Amino acid sequence: MRRDVPSVVVRFGCEEQAAVTRVLSSGRVVQGEEVAAFEEEFADLVEGRPCVAVNSGTSALHLGLLAAGVGPGDDVVVPSFSFAATANAVAITGARPVFADIDPLTFCLDVEAVRAAITPRTVGVMAVHLYGQPAGVGALRALTEQLGLLLVEDACQAHGASSSGTPAGAIGDLAAFSFYATKNMTTGEGGMVVCADEALARRVRLLRNQGMEQRYRNEIVGLNNRMTDIAAAIGRVQLDRLTLWNAARDAVAKRYDQELRGVGTPAVAPGVTHAYHQYTIRTAHRELLRAHLQDHGVGAEVYYPVPIHRLPAYDAGARLDHTELAAREVLSLPIRPTLTDDDVSHVIATVNQFRESTHG
Repeated sequence: MRRDVPSVVVRFGCEEQAAVTRVLSSGRVVQGEEVAAFEEEFADLVEGRPCVAVNSGTSALHLGLLAAGVGPGDDVVVPSFSFAATANAVAITGARPVFADIDPLTFCLDVEAVRAAITPRTVGVMAVHLYGQPAGVGALRALTEQLGLLLVEDACQAHGASSSGTPAGAIGDLAAFSFYATKNMTTGEGGMVVCADEALARRVRLLRNQGMEQRYRNEIVGLNNRMTDIAAAIGRVQLDRLTLWNAARDAVAKRYDQELRGVGTPAVAPGVTHAYHQYTIRTAHRELLRAHLQDHGVGAEVYYPVPIHRLPAYDAGARLDHTELAAREVLSLPIRPTLTDDDVSHVIATVNQFRESTHG
């Protein structure tokens, strides 16, 4: 009998349903008590830093950059090996994303590549904690402090990750998390801006709410990027489960590390706690392996097949050798916390069977 192991399954339980019902019964559904409580509770994940809930991870990046003063005439160094929102958030402020290459082991920004990409216009560096692994934040923090640059954490995939004991989101000058449906925890759709100080957080709050703290007292030009209380209520339930779910992901990753054959397994940098939003392997036979997995009911996805600098929206023409190779070789295996032992065994056996069939 065929076993199906999809890569992504989004489920909400009775507690999430009860939380939504509670909000609907209250009659207060936008940026009320639930949002405030969610912000306060999420702050425990990032060493108590001020948190501002918004309607998406992209909005979190965008508003964080705007609040920090990034705009026309500025450059921000970003990786090309990421989802397009990383660069889009920079471009939509009027600034220019400048693409730098990655470390081939961690898939995150390479500090020397960042150094080489810095221009006289550079005001910041956006470190993407790709797949749930914090970027080389120690070296990047040292570089940005030395040059007086902003360090932005794109932590949209790194809920609960850490580097040298410091949580993702509590390292840079500001950080952004996403609560899209496939993330380690979700609000259905939503985001969080984490700020190093209250002054920056207040500016983000103004920006998300048409530039006003008091109704009809618009202090600055702003947007409507508010989070709903419905989303926040779901997020509070999910946040309570994050530690347990991340531990389940880590257990699956450990089995993959130990038992997979014939593929490159993820390298975890020293001192890093990986959140394993994705478990991403490397293989020169990516499309053949992916087809083999799909034939045996195993969902496997490619994040990301086209580097941002090659997208029509950018077409930057940069030479990023490690980025280009990774885009051709990466494949993410199922690692959601609801996988059973039998599911994991099936994934491992299917990958290893491919190796045996191709290597004899």
